[in-house]
Amino acid sequence: MYNSKIIGVGHYVPDNIVTNDDLAKIIDTNDEWIQERTGIKERRWAKEEDKETTFTMGLEAAKRAIKNSGLDKDDIDFIIFATLSPDYYFPGPGVQIQEALDIGTVGALDVRNQCSGFVYAVSVADQFIKTGMYKNILVIGSELQSHGIDKTTRGRNISVIFGDGAGAVVLSREEDLSKGILSTHLHSEGKHALELATEAPGMGTRWVTDIIEENNPDDLSYFPYMNGQFVFKHAVARFSEVIIEGLVKNNLPKEAIDLLIPHQANLRISQFIQKKFGLSDDQVFNNIQKYGNTTAASIPIALSEAWEEGRIKDGDVVVLAAFGSGFTWGSVIIKW
Repeated sequence: MYNSKIIGVGHYVPDNIVTNDDLAKIIDTNDEWIQERTGIKERRWAKEEDKETTFTMGLEAAKRAIKNSGLDKDDIDFIIFATLSPDYYFPGPGVQIQEALDIGTVGALDVRNQCSGFVYAVSVADQFIKTGMYKNILVIGSELQSHGIDKTTRGRNISVIFGDGAGAVVLSREEDLSKGILSTHLHSEGKHALELATEAPGMGTRWVTDIIEENNPDDLSYFPYMNGQFVFKHAVARFSEVIIEGLVKNNLPKEAIDLLIPHQANLRISQFIQKKFGLSDDQVFNNIQKYGNTTAASIPIALSEAWEEGRIKDGDVVVLAAFGSGFTWGSVIIKW
């Protein structure tokens, strides 16, 4: 048996910054309203003319992670790509990464767990490495969400929240079982699936042919829907539970957390969790203020930035936690 260890991180975000004041020009909203509810000041939205996609952003983040790992691209023997916004309905972007990196016929797996997608992807990679099946795995979280949201007052509860970007990590084999990923913890509760969802196009609901035939401008089924208060209530509970589960599994007190990196869903959720666990500002990393909610990309972007800023040191206990659509949630306990 082995542990897996994150040996390289990288991220990429579009250059185009969209502030709350920018949104107020096209939507009935304002900076104070957005910051009060979400903590977000600005986000990155890819411009169509720049031809940035979920794949291209993920590729750039992957290249940076591989470079920072000290490995060569040909050392990668498996790829896991987490996203809710693939370039194509199918196939998923994992195979696009394999082809673009030109690393032979390694396996490529796509994960569709939305906000918890990166945590789920890391957990899968961890198990592959623990069992000895693979040695070096590239894990990517990338989202292009700005092209698929309702940028009108009707959709402002969603459109002010979400941003674009990508993050990636390289996981590698670690023989010292006291280091690396100590444990991962995954959960779901599908009865709440439609509280945060995009229903169409879907084979079991409304397919593309139905949408085209009806041509209904008031059809909201292909825009994301979120029952905000309901999601917030469940998020704060599940975040707490899954963090505690990870700490208990590893006989760690909450005081042992050197850095908590939560999924950047809402700054108010992160602040609630920080207060509940009695953590200082130095023990929690938030960047939702400048990127918004980048879904599967939020944790790897934050992890990459935290590493770049020197917020993570050898021997630190780093906790990753996420909650999102599904509902799905999970945590990763790391001894860096």
